[in-house]
Amino acid sequence: MAGGGTEAFPDLGRHCQNPDCNLLDFLPFTCDGCRKVFCAEHRSYKSHGCPGSDHRSRRVVVCEACSAAIEATGEDERAALARHEGSGDCDPRRKKKPVCPVRRCREVLTFSNTSACKACGIKVCLKHRFPADHSCGTGAAAARAAAAAGGRWNDRFVAVLASRGAKEYGKKERGSSSPPSTPTVKAC
Repeated sequence: MAGGGTEAFPDLGRHCQNPDCNLLDFLPFTCDGCRKVFCAEHRSYKSHGCPGSDHRSRRVVVCEACSAAIEATGEDERAALARHEGSGDCDPRRKKKPVCPVRRCREVLTFSNTSACKACGIKVCLKHRFPADHSCGTGAAAARAAAAAGGRWNDRFVAVLASRGAKEYGKKERGSSSPPSTPTVKAC
Protein backbone atom coordinates (compact mmCIF):
# COMPACT_ATOMS: atom_id res chain seq x y z
CA MET A 1 0.00 0.00 0.00
CA ALA A 2 1.94 3.01 -1.28
CA GLY A 3 -0.93 5.45 -0.96
CA GLY A 4 -1.51 7.60 2.02
CA GLY A 5 -3.81 9.65 4.09
CA THR A 6 -6.85 8.82 6.09
CA GLU A 7 -10.50 8.41 5.10
CA ALA A 8 -11.20 12.06 5.85
CA PHE A 9 -7.97 13.36 4.25
CA PRO A 10 -6.80 10.96 1.55
CA ASP A 11 -4.03 13.24 0.24
CA LEU A 12 -2.43 13.80 3.63
CA GLY A 13 0.80 11.85 4.25
CA ARG A 14 2.17 8.67 2.69
CA HIS A 15 2.84 5.15 3.91
CA CYS A 16 6.45 4.04 4.30
CA GLN A 17 7.36 1.63 1.49
CA ASN A 18 9.68 -0.44 3.66
CA PRO A 19 7.94 -3.85 3.76
CA ASP A 20 8.41 -4.21 7.53
CA CYS A 21 7.15 -0.73 8.42
CA ASN A 22 4.19 0.62 6.39
CA LEU A 23 3.92 3.57 8.82
CA LEU A 24 1.68 6.49 7.83
CA ASP A 25 4.05 9.45 7.86
CA PHE A 26 2.81 13.01 7.44
CA LEU A 27 6.29 14.26 6.45
CA PRO A 28 7.55 11.47 4.18
CA PHE A 29 10.95 11.32 2.48
CA THR A 30 11.42 10.34 -1.15
CA CYS A 31 14.67 8.47 -1.78
CA ASP A 32 16.61 9.95 -4.68
CA GLY A 33 18.18 6.56 -5.42
CA CYS A 34 15.17 4.28 -5.75
CA ARG A 35 12.35 6.89 -5.85
CA LYS A 36 10.37 5.20 -3.07
CA VAL A 37 8.73 6.96 -0.11
CA PHE A 38 9.99 6.29 3.43
CA CYS A 39 9.41 7.44 7.00
CA ALA A 40 12.08 9.25 9.02
CA GLU A 41 13.42 5.97 10.40
CA HIS A 42 13.97 4.36 6.98
CA ARG A 43 15.00 7.41 4.93
CA SER A 44 18.76 6.64 4.74
CA TYR A 45 20.17 4.42 1.99
CA LYS A 46 21.49 1.94 4.53
CA SER A 47 18.28 1.62 6.55
CA HIS A 48 16.14 0.58 3.57
CA GLY A 49 18.88 -1.20 1.58
CA CYS A 50 18.68 1.09 -1.43
CA PRO A 51 20.01 -0.49 -4.64
CA GLY A 52 20.67 2.93 -6.22
CA SER A 53 22.63 4.44 -3.35
CA ASP A 54 25.84 5.00 -5.34
CA HIS A 55 24.32 6.82 -8.27
CA ARG A 56 24.73 10.30 -6.71
CA SER A 57 27.49 9.76 -4.17
CA ARG A 58 30.94 11.25 -4.70
CA ARG A 59 34.05 9.38 -3.70
CA VAL A 60 37.52 10.85 -3.45
CA VAL A 61 40.79 8.93 -3.39
CA VAL A 62 44.03 10.47 -2.11
CA CYS A 63 47.16 9.71 -4.13
CA GLU A 64 49.96 8.30 -1.94
CA ALA A 65 52.71 9.84 -4.08
CA CYS A 66 51.59 13.47 -4.40
CA SER A 67 48.75 13.84 -1.86
CA ALA A 68 46.35 14.95 -4.60
CA ALA A 69 42.63 14.29 -4.23
CA ILE A 70 41.21 12.36 -7.20
CA GLU A 71 37.48 12.01 -7.75
CA ALA A 72 36.55 8.35 -8.26
CA THR A 73 32.82 8.69 -8.83
CA GLY A 74 31.49 5.88 -10.97
CA GLU A 75 34.79 3.98 -11.28
CA ASP A 76 37.04 1.73 -9.23
CA GLU A 77 39.57 3.40 -6.89
CA ARG A 78 42.50 1.57 -8.50
CA ALA A 79 41.38 2.68 -11.96
CA ALA A 80 41.14 6.30 -10.80
CA LEU A 81 44.66 6.16 -9.31
CA ALA A 82 46.02 4.56 -12.49
CA ARG A 83 44.35 7.27 -14.59
CA HIS A 84 45.89 9.95 -12.34
CA GLU A 85 49.40 8.47 -12.56
CA GLY A 86 49.14 8.15 -16.34
CA SER A 87 47.93 11.72 -16.84
CA GLY A 88 51.26 13.28 -15.84
CA ASP A 89 49.69 15.31 -13.01
CA CYS A 90 51.21 13.06 -10.34
CA ASP A 91 54.26 14.94 -9.05
CA PRO A 92 55.81 13.59 -5.81
CA ARG A 93 57.55 16.93 -5.21
CA ARG A 94 54.15 18.51 -4.47
CA LYS A 95 53.66 16.29 -1.42
CA LYS A 96 55.62 18.65 0.82
CA LYS A 97 53.26 20.44 3.17
CA PRO A 98 53.64 24.20 3.70
CA VAL A 99 55.30 25.24 6.96
CA CYS A 100 55.38 28.50 8.90
CA PRO A 101 57.99 30.86 7.38
CA VAL A 102 59.14 32.19 10.77
CA ARG A 103 62.71 31.22 11.57
CA ARG A 104 63.00 28.00 13.63
CA CYS A 105 59.25 27.34 13.43
CA ARG A 106 58.42 24.01 11.81
CA GLU A 107 54.64 24.13 12.29
CA VAL A 108 52.78 22.65 9.30
CA LEU A 109 50.19 25.11 8.01
CA THR A 110 46.74 23.59 7.75
CA PHE A 111 43.30 25.07 7.26
CA SER A 112 42.64 25.40 10.97
CA ASN A 113 45.97 26.80 12.17
CA THR A 114 46.84 29.29 9.42
CA SER A 115 46.54 33.02 9.75
CA ALA A 116 47.31 35.63 7.08
CA CYS A 117 48.84 38.88 8.32
CA LYS A 118 46.72 41.88 7.37
CA ALA A 119 49.78 44.12 7.08
CA CYS A 120 52.20 42.03 4.96
CA GLY A 121 49.97 39.17 3.69
CA ILE A 122 52.29 36.34 4.82
CA LYS A 123 50.58 33.13 5.94
CA VAL A 124 51.91 32.05 9.36
CA CYS A 125 50.87 29.68 12.15
CA LEU A 126 48.68 30.89 14.99
CA LYS A 127 51.64 31.32 17.36
CA HIS A 128 53.13 33.94 15.03
CA ARG A 129 49.91 35.68 13.91
CA PHE A 130 50.77 39.06 15.42
CA PRO A 131 53.05 41.40 13.41
CA ALA A 132 55.64 41.56 16.19
CA ASP A 133 55.92 37.77 16.30
CA HIS A 134 56.82 37.25 12.65
CA SER A 135 58.98 40.36 12.14
CA CYS A 136 56.42 42.07 9.98
CA GLY A 137 58.12 45.12 8.48
CA THR A 138 54.94 47.06 7.80
CA GLY A 139 53.42 46.28 11.20
CA ALA A 140 56.46 47.60 13.10
CA ALA A 141 56.65 50.68 10.88
CA ALA A 142 52.97 51.44 11.49
CA ALA A 143 53.43 51.08 15.26
CA ARG A 144 56.47 53.43 15.21
CA ALA A 145 54.49 55.96 13.15
CA ALA A 146 51.65 55.88 15.68
CA ALA A 147 54.10 56.49 18.53
CA ALA A 148 55.77 59.35 16.68
CA ALA A 149 52.40 60.98 16.10
CA GLY A 150 52.00 61.35 19.85
CA GLY A 151 49.45 58.59 20.29
CA ARG A 152 48.25 57.17 23.55
CA TRP A 153 50.63 55.42 25.97
CA ASN A 154 49.59 51.95 24.83
CA ASP A 155 50.39 52.86 21.20
CA ARG A 156 53.90 53.77 22.32
CA PHE A 157 54.16 50.49 24.24
CA VAL A 158 53.14 48.53 21.15
CA ALA A 159 55.68 50.47 19.09
CA VAL A 160 58.50 49.60 21.51
CA LEU A 161 57.39 45.98 21.63
CA ALA A 162 57.28 45.80 17.83
CA SER A 163 60.71 47.40 17.50
CA ARG A 164 62.24 44.71 19.71
CA GLY A 165 60.99 42.02 17.34
CA ALA A 166 61.34 38.42 18.47
CA LYS A 167 63.85 39.03 21.29
CA GLU A 168 63.23 37.20 24.51
CA TYR A 169 62.02 39.27 27.43
CA GLY A 170 62.96 39.05 31.07
CA LYS A 171 66.18 37.07 30.67
CA LYS A 172 69.52 38.40 31.74
CA GLU A 173 72.42 38.49 29.36
CA ARG A 174 74.95 35.75 29.80
CA GLY A 175 78.30 36.62 31.20
CA SER A 176 77.18 39.48 33.43
CA SER A 177 79.87 40.19 36.01
CA SER A 178 77.65 41.42 38.84
CA PRO A 179 76.79 38.79 41.46
CA PRO A 180 73.17 38.13 42.24
CA SER A 181 71.79 40.41 44.93
CA THR A 182 70.47 38.01 47.56
CA PRO A 183 70.24 39.18 51.14
CA THR A 184 72.13 37.22 53.77
CA VAL A 185 70.33 36.08 56.88
CA LYS A 186 72.19 35.37 60.10
CA ALA A 187 70.95 32.68 62.42
CA CYS A 188 70.67 33.50 66.12
